[in-house]
Amino acid sequence: MSPASLVSLADPAPAADLATYAWAFGQGVLVDLTPCVYPLIPVTVAVFGAKGVSRGRALYLASAYVLGMAALYTTLGVIVASTGGAFGAWLADPRVVVPITALLLVLATSMFGAFDLQLPVSMQNRLNTVGGAGPAGAFLMGLVSGFISAPCSGPALVALLALIAKSSAAGSSVAFGASLLFTYALGMGTLFFAVALGASLFRPGVWMEHVKSVFGIALVVMAYWFLRPLSNQLADFVLHEDHGLWIGVGLAALGVAAGAVHLSFHGGLTERLRKGAAVAVTAFGGIVALNNLMYVDLPWRYVHDLEELEGTLATLPADKPVLVDFAATWCLPCKEMELQTFGHPSVEPTLVGEYSLIKIDVSDGTADHERMQEMFDSETLPSVLVFGTDAGLAAAVAQARADGRLPEPAVRFRSLVDAATFRTAIAPVR
Repeated sequence: MSPASLVSLADPAPAADLATYAWAFGQGVLVDLTPCVYPLIPVTVAVFGAKGVSRGRALYLASAYVLGMAALYTTLGVIVASTGGAFGAWLADPRVVVPITALLLVLATSMFGAFDLQLPVSMQNRLNTVGGAGPAGAFLMGLVSGFISAPCSGPALVALLALIAKSSAAGSSVAFGASLLFTYALGMGTLFFAVALGASLFRPGVWMEHVKSVFGIALVVMAYWFLRPLSNQLADFVLHEDHGLWIGVGLAALGVAAGAVHLSFHGGLTERLRKGAAVAVTAFGGIVALNNLMYVDLPWRYVHDLEELEGTLATLPADKPVLVDFAATWCLPCKEMELQTFGHPSVEPTLVGEYSLIKIDVSDGTADHERMQEMFDSETLPSVLVFGTDAGLAAAVAQARADGRLPEPAVRFRSLVDAATFRTAIAPVR
């Protein structure tokens, strides 16, 4: 079986790794620790009848409540994931990205206490009457709890929904969106299970405001993450290629120690200034660490239209195979392929020394982009093609402009693959 066949038969890479789900679960747990939710957990558990009953009955009722939450959030995940494909093409458009970024920053300021998000009193009162004792009542209470806790859970939820939409645009399935928010709901249900089974909670206090500050900093970093596709300068900003990650982590730790979390914007002027400076340092450190994690320096020849493609191919050395990578700024698997596969220590030296590398950026979806994707049979992303030296790629492209698609490459990848699979597949190409 040829390498190309091996790759085409390989299962697609999973939409997200365990760390993504752990992050979503952790977000749910942190939401429980905010002032909108934490003080009400014992009361809520008592209302749906999980106090003074057997452990089995308590677990049953708590499960009904958590499944109610999960039903709400999973439905939101399915809806966003179903429409995320259309969202993705807009992620390189400042008219879409800038408002999303602004919303995340506004939500961040609410987490820092600049203002309080809350539902109208009449709506809160109506929602508070939903549900009651028993499994059905517990389920209904869980179903509406997402609305009641929205002032604190809203920012975390918006961030997760934005991630789902962006991942869906890059090819992730609806199941990813549903499962990620189901995991988030399970995280939110953790303390409800604990209290239902008899655990005692810490006394509510100022530490809950500290949790909100953590959310605020995370939202600032996420806002930058959405801005990255708009500019190569933003995406490639690193303080040091080798040590930038640790510099970023160090700055973030310094900011936290200086008061990014434990100080308050409600204190005196000095405290507010210290808090603001510490938050800025922490967020900047997070941004530097994020960029260094996602940075790969390869000698790409960037192509944006057909004329540029033909001109680039004409200048390539005849004794090197050609790797063509179709990518877009909003394509997460494309970036993961570059970071985890092309940038892997066992692959990068081979690509740099033995291959000519062409990256075709189709972020804008122009007519030339569509034509090149059609010629290379690369309508979906990611799409990586490897042509041997005998392919005569420059002449083949000129011919394809007149009569259709190019000949099949020696190797083709239509999904994210690991470094070992990639290295094995391209080894025979000369």
